[in-house]
Amino acid sequence: MLASSVDDMSSAVQGAPSRWESQRSFDELGRPLRDITFCVVDLETTGGSAQGGSMITEIGAVKVRGGEVLAEFQTLVNPHTEIPAFIAVLTGISNTMVSDAPSIESALPAFLEFAAGTVLVAHNAPFDVGFLKHFAEQQGRPWPRFEVLDTAKLARRVITRDDAPNCKLSSLARVFGSTTTPNHRALSDARATVDVLHGLMERLGGLGVHTLEELQTFSSRVTTAQRKKRHLAEALPHSPGVYLFRDDRSRVLYVGTSRDLRTRVRSYFTASETRSRMGEMVGLASTVDGIECATALEAEVRELRLIAEHKPRYNRRSRFPEKVHFVKLTREPWPRLSLVRRVLDDEADYLGPFASKKSAEKCLSALHDTFPVRQCSDRLSREPSRAACVLAEMGRCLSPCDGSVDATTYAAVVRQLRDSLLRRPDEVVEAINARMAALAADERFEEAGIHRDRLAAFVRAAARTQRLSALTRCPEVVAARREDDGRWAVHVVRFGRLAAAGTIPAGADAHQFVAELRACAETVAAAPGPVPAATAEETEKVLRWLESPGIRLVEVDGEWTCPIAGATRHLAIHDAVNQSRLSLVPFDDRRGLAPVHQPAR
Repeated sequence: MLASSVDDMSSAVQGAPSRWESQRSFDELGRPLRDITFCVVDLETTGGSAQGGSMITEIGAVKVRGGEVLAEFQTLVNPHTEIPAFIAVLTGISNTMVSDAPSIESALPAFLEFAAGTVLVAHNAPFDVGFLKHFAEQQGRPWPRFEVLDTAKLARRVITRDDAPNCKLSSLARVFGSTTTPNHRALSDARATVDVLHGLMERLGGLGVHTLEELQTFSSRVTTAQRKKRHLAEALPHSPGVYLFRDDRSRVLYVGTSRDLRTRVRSYFTASETRSRMGEMVGLASTVDGIECATALEAEVRELRLIAEHKPRYNRRSRFPEKVHFVKLTREPWPRLSLVRRVLDDEADYLGPFASKKSAEKCLSALHDTFPVRQCSDRLSREPSRAACVLAEMGRCLSPCDGSVDATTYAAVVRQLRDSLLRRPDEVVEAINARMAALAADERFEEAGIHRDRLAAFVRAAARTQRLSALTRCPEVVAARREDDGRWAVHVVRFGRLAAAGTIPAGADAHQFVAELRACAETVAAAPGPVPAATAEETEKVLRWLESPGIRLVEVDGEWTCPIAGATRHLAIHDAVNQSRLSLVPFDDRRGLAPVHQPAR
């Protein structure tokens, strides 16, 4: 079908990098602290607020990498205003000293050039960086996207009362034996801050903090017991995949996925993982298993399957994919709608799956409001003879049970119902919209809201079913996409289930690689229903990948099509309504409100 797509991939992979590591983002790998260039800066000012009119009187900075000083920067700055006497006494900077100094309009560009490409470090960084950003904005100068590290904030997470009475620079300089005593002069204070930074890094290095990302996110809430288990991550590779935490009896506690297994798992033992639930899980963990995956999609799918298989107690989502509901349009002489838990090979039509019974019931109500098919649960013979029910007396059922409707008329209504489920939902949408309009005109807004929710449940279910069914009808879809690392990711999907995944190695023949991947792909059998070969969540992940930009379809066996007039075109308005509701806090729903402590009176 698409030989040109494979040819394009063949030519592209010739220049692709041979190693995943050479292209992985810094955020995934973690940047070793020894390789980071830090610019430690300190300011002296005429007061405490740039917005309040205070000016900079001195800038001092030290550029360091790997424990070595690379360069220093120091300049007095003419504030063009009187320096308050108490500030002059504190800093030793007088009006005479700054009279011939450059203005901030000259000093700031020089400093920004000095600091370009570094990570800014300051003690109480919001103060120093706030002043610098203020004057950059005042000069109409774009502020570089510096990463900022605050040694005062970091020290509060590391230093105890036994170490120092407080986290002032002077106190920390004594703790870490700084060779420079802070004296409220910019360069001296910056030099002292360098020693404090190195002291903090040395102390945290023993706790497994070796990258900038770990340093930025370090938290003392991670217990010593957690940190002692960081060795569990050492055997894991720097590659995408799935990780499984297990207890001392090899029971799976938690399943997760990452583009870098070792870096992600290390974060549970060092700094960035501060959720109390995860801390409890790490305390029980004895081993961590890693499963390498060729692509991010394969990792996401494997995660879902492993969660469903093991049902780990610390995973909150995706544990029970079997607990779903479907709305079924039965195949019998007098068809009806019902809620079921399983899809059977009985030629019936199904809508779903629904994650909750409540959503399924809303959808069912929307359909019953539009189509007066029978709602009784027993089977009727071709020529039933019994008394009519209450719904028939209310005009909400065609009442085949007492002969009020003939089979031809009833079958016509069922055909309209089936068409709304599978192809065109307009009849349901129009009927419920008309009912909502009438209720709103009578100021019966609460009842109108009930119908709105029913319609939204139906539209979402119909759109989901149509998208899922379109893919699960196809015996095989092979697709490829060029990823951020320059390599081509290829996936084989059979009946909506991911059957194989791989990335074309540099220099490989794309035709041969795809052929071999298809040959070794999982055998998947067709089955009834919208999600026969996989869970709905897995198929939706596959769909999102297939619908993402840059996808090349290599082979499609079958017809992958969705109805033009399907339910998806109605989703936008219901999604907008839902977002609007989430942005408000109803007076009768205070579950989202955080409690506020009221002091005793």
